Amino acid sequence: MARRSKNQAKRNGSQGTPGWVWLLGGLVLGAVIVVVLLVRNGGDVGQLVPKPDPEARAPVATDEPVAQDAPEPRKPKYDFYDVLRDKEVVIPDAELAAQARAEAESPPATEPAPAADGARFLIQAGAFRSSSDAEALKARIALTGEVARVEPAQIEGGTIYRVRLGPYPNAASLAAAKGALGNHGIEALAIRAE
Repeated sequence: MARRSKNQAKRNGSQGTPGWVWLLGGLVLGAVIVVVLLVRNGGDVGQLVPKPDPEARAPVATDEPVAQDAPEPRKPKYDFYDVLRDKEVVIPDAELAAQARAEAESPPATEPAPAADGARFLIQAGAFRSSSDAEALKARIALTGEVARVEPAQIEGGTIYRVRLGPYPNAASLAAAKGALGNHGIEALAIRAE
């Protein structure tokens, strides 16, 4: 066993100066400084505080505004609906449900009947400025059992990455796929492309 020197034992064993002594010392030092300042100024406390200038004048109002008008709030450069091409129309949920019911009421066929007007049905699950965000959504969609793809598109001088599913042969299959995505918390738009 190593022997400690007396200085080390004393240093480790003593508690030092208590905190209240340091606090009291600081208060006394502060009081001494205040007394010294008061004695230097002849006991006049008024000299220690700032005084307003009695001859100061307010600036004259001019026709020019002092502050500029607040700028209009920035509109986002990207709107989900702007991404769609001119020949693509968003199908509202009510219209999609009505069209799917109408298809279900028609006589059954061995295969789902394609749209009579030659339209294709697609789902757009999202559009992103970053391809990694689009790929992440595509992977999330794959967990639902649906197959998605990422399509780059040039919009307003920049590239966006659309996550799309389809084409679906009719509104009924489109509604079923959109419902499957919705059940997994993925919001999507039904699109009719011509």
